[in-house]
Parts: sequence; C-alpha cells; structure tokens
Amino acid sequence: MTDNKKNIFELKFKSTENNRAEERSCDCSGSPVKLDVISRPAEPCCRPSIVDRPNWAEAVLTTTAGPVIKASTNLTLSDYWDHFKCRTTSYRNNCKIAPGLYAVGSPDKSSEVLVSANYKYSFDLLRRELHGINAWILVLDTKGINVWCAAGKGTFGTDELIKRISSVCLEMLVDHRRIIVPQLGAVGISAFRIKQATGFRVIFGPVYAKDIPAFILARYKATKNMRQIQFDLIDRFVLTPMEIRPAMRIFLLYAAIVLLIFGLDPSGIIFKDALIGGLPFLILGLSSIMAGSFITPILLPFIPFRSFAVKGWLTGLISTFVAGNFIAQYTQQNVLLSIVECIFFPVASSYLALQFTGSTTFTGMSGVKKELKIAVPIYLSAGTVSVVLLMLFKLYAWNVI
Repeated sequence: MTDNKKNIFELKFKSTENNRAEERSCDCSGSPVKLDVISRPAEPCCRPSIVDRPNWAEAVLTTTAGPVIKASTNLTLSDYWDHFKCRTTSYRNNCKIAPGLYAVGSPDKSSEVLVSANYKYSFDLLRRELHGINAWILVLDTKGINVWCAAGKGTFGTDELIKRISSVCLEMLVDHRRIIVPQLGAVGISAFRIKQATGFRVIFGPVYAKDIPAFILARYKATKNMRQIQFDLIDRFVLTPMEIRPAMRIFLLYAAIVLLIFGLDPSGIIFKDALIGGLPFLILGLSSIMAGSFITPILLPFIPFRSFAVKGWLTGLISTFVAGNFIAQYTQQNVLLSIVECIFFPVASSYLALQFTGSTTFTGMSGVKKELKIAVPIYLSAGTVSVVLLMLFKLYAWNVI
C-alpha cells in the first residue's frame, strides 16, 4: 500500500477442505456427539431459556432445537442511537447481545447459516442487509468485540465456532452442511478443523454485509470488489472520536500537572503564574491531540512516510509551529520552554497517531511491533529531557541557579 492512493486491503482464500460428509448431533452440555441420523431424537436437543426479548426481536420461533429469537431486519432510531454511542463513548464496551442462534425472515432447513460476532453493531449491520432473506444467524461469543478485532484476539475463532455449532444443535435445524463466515474473520478460523469437528463446510463470505445477498445468489462466488476493503475518508473520520476521547481523558491529568508546575513557588501556589505560564502549554497540548488523533487519521494516505509514528510527528511539528507562533504574539518566550515545546509536543502527537494503527488496514501486527520497538525509547527519552528542562526552568525562575 502506498501513500496518495486508495489503499485496498485484499484477502485471498483458498479452500482445502475435502467433500467428506459427516452427520452429528449434540448434548445439552454443548459437547458434540456422533449419532446415526435415523436414531436422532425427536425432542428438542438444546432448549435455551429466553427470559427477556430484546426490543429488536419480532418473535420467538419454535424449532426442533429449541426456541430461537427472530430478529427484525429494520433498524430503529434506538439502534442508530446505539451505533452513535458506540462511535463516541465507552458504551461500545457494553454494546453486545447474547451469543447463540437467531433467525431473520422465516428460515427452514434449507436456509443459509451466517456467522457473526456478539458486538451488537456488527449484528445490526448484518440483519439489516438480510431484509427479505430467510436465514439463520449464528452469533459467537466475542466478548462484545467486532469480527475483525475479535479474529485477531482469538475470540472469533475455531474453538468458539465449533462450540457454538454444537451448543445450538445446528445440524438439527438445517439439512445442508455449510456456514458462511465473514471474510474479515478468516484469520481466526481453521476451515479444516471445523469440517473435521462438526461436518460443516466453511464458506468465507464478502467483506461487507451489503454484498451477502448477491454473494448467495451467485452460489457463493465473490467478485473482486467483494473481497476488498476501501479505507476511505469517511471510514477514517468515523473512527476519530474514539481516538480523541481517551486522549482528552489524559489531557485532564496533563492540564492539572502543567498548572501545578507553573503555579508552584517557594511561597506556595500562585494561581496567576499557573494560568499565565501554563496556558501556552495547554493550548499546545490540545493542538497535539488534534494533530495526532484527528488530522493524522484524516490525512493518513497523504502524509509522507509509511510509519504512523513519523506521520504523527510531522503533523505534530506543524501544529506546534502554528500554535507556537500564535502564542508568541501574546506571551514572552523562554529559551528552555521553547526547546521543551519543540521536543515534547511533536512526540506527543506521534504517540497518539501510533494508537490509530489498530483501526486501519495500512499495517499489520508485525509492523506495529516494529514501530513500537523504535518509537517507545524515543518517547521515553523525549519525555525525560522535557522534564529535566522544565526543572531547570523552575530552578532558574526561583533564582536557585
């Protein structure tokens, strides 16, 4: 992937499964047990207890494997409000549904089985795109994390999928042996192991849920566009609130420390000095947050260099220069403080920009580890030098040196 171009992340898959069919059943402990098809019990195998129906549930279907919640494919204002909170607040940590089996439309034994995460945002996007389709949705316990991130963490994985197929008695609900797994979850899924353990063949679906109807109609053949992620301006923009929010929490602590340092005097704390001396550093701190957590993600493909740390440092350097010139019009500058500004704030922006690596298609785990190995010692050194210079400034101000 290069700068100044649309960055396309393409995942290619090659199926290695054989065509061996295997009939299986389950017990209510969730452990798979081999049974002959003829001897399969007529009574429901695993009947979950549905105590509270969520507001997006249309009904509860009675099936051979127990009750199954039928989900609406029409999202409400409440759903969209949940999505907004997921993007902007810590609500995302609790935005999840119970793992298990769900239905859309009126599925039967020939209906498709689609796998999703129990992050409600992911589940909502999937059920919305299945409007007019009869299907089963098998939701894995990903601890409320989306498919892509959960696959990297291992919660959207082979063992969890095998366990969930068994616990819902999926083989009793459908007469085929295939499940459609999101392409972005492929890194955590071993199709061969799942085929071996459950008899179900894994089909990797398209990147975006909106392409699922066309993918099914094409008999599970994906076009090139279905296999690509386009991380465009809008995609980057909607992620920035979750980058700015934790940075602002740190800023509150940073602001308190800055005001304390500049207000501290041998005779006590002088609030006037705290405000006059600390205000420039507060403005520069805010400019670093905007540079690292907002401007860098927005302009990511256009900023030179591949390294996120370097990209953030460049935007931080520019923002420090602009903000510093503005501040200089109203305050007297000290040489030591000017050096601190030039060292600390671009590095702070670099650190914040580096946090965005986990949200992008621009880099992988190995790239992040390599950057951290180089950047962390630089961050620690820059912080140490800045603290020493601030101490020298205070000692000089107190006429100690």
